[in-house]
Amino acid sequence: MSDVLFRTSGRAAHIVLNRPRALNALTHEMVLRIDAKLTEWEHDPAVETVVITGEGERGLCAGGDIRAIHDDARDGDGSASAAFWRDEYRLNARIARYPKPYVAVMDGIVMGGGVGVSAHGSVRIVTERSRIAMPETGIGFVPDVGGTYLLALAPGELGTRLALTGAPIGAADALLCGLADQYIPSASLQPFVDDLAGLPVREALGRHVQEPPPGELPGDRAWIDACFSADTVEEIVQRLLAQGGPAAEQTAETLLLKSPTALKVTLAAMRGARRLGPLERVLDQEYRVSLACLRGPDLVEGVRAQVIDKDRDPRWSPATLVEVTEADVERFFAPLGERELGLAAAADTTEEVAW
Repeated sequence: MSDVLFRTSGRAAHIVLNRPRALNALTHEMVLRIDAKLTEWEHDPAVETVVITGEGERGLCAGGDIRAIHDDARDGDGSASAAFWRDEYRLNARIARYPKPYVAVMDGIVMGGGVGVSAHGSVRIVTERSRIAMPETGIGFVPDVGGTYLLALAPGELGTRLALTGAPIGAADALLCGLADQYIPSASLQPFVDDLAGLPVREALGRHVQEPPPGELPGDRAWIDACFSADTVEEIVQRLLAQGGPAAEQTAETLLLKSPTALKVTLAAMRGARRLGPLERVLDQEYRVSLACLRGPDLVEGVRAQVIDKDRDPRWSPATLVEVTEADVERFFAPLGERELGLAAAADTTEEVAW
């Protein structure tokens, strides 16, 4: 059975991520096949809408195949991971500018690379089961697939909090942060998807969209904005501890468990994303950062501790925030010369697509 399935039903074409035992984690081959199908459907007048879903009950997609990236960083030269990210980030940018409605059903777990193939779409559906996160700092990595672009657009400092902590959010909070557009109860998903075969997207949405249950972030917004607006990770932690209250203190404790290097690079990437503008420029930045992560110790160690050995006891290097210097952080953003991703030129010449 293929890792990604394609079919058409009426006016809708369907992408089904089909690795349920791996929570539909993306491989390089899956990315290439999705991109090829998007090309085919873009030029097929019978296809009016593209829909992406995940096989199984657990979620759309838990991210990229980080075991393969771990092995490449530990035992290889990083070229396989670089090639995967190059094609994956290009796919993310393509989804954002796809000329037909791209409907992402973000039911269940949607993390990392799963956000990349869904949250850049033009119609993003969440349910009461949705758990959306960019958890990369916990494995010594940095939010990618356009994650820093999306989170930098969230109100106030909500995106900074999500990027640094990797905390998952539900439907209402995803809507608040701009990671989703509409809420449909999971029991109505199949009828909604079935309706897309014969109805325009807006009509199908009108039949099934509801108000989501309340989220958690609005009640925490004041202290999140006050604490995460700090210029350094050290000051963010200090403000959280000074804030008092269990939620702020727990957030500080969560940060102190993450890779110190990944935290500082993520904060710099988030601040940079706000200045860079279009998604393609941010993806170019993320590509530089991702390749730099392959050369450091924390990505291999983080995946080992969280995914392979599962001892949940990563030994970060450097081990503390104070040991990570500005020069250490700057190296992650160094130009790549001929190896640059090079998507920024497309952003300067391509207009946004409306449907």
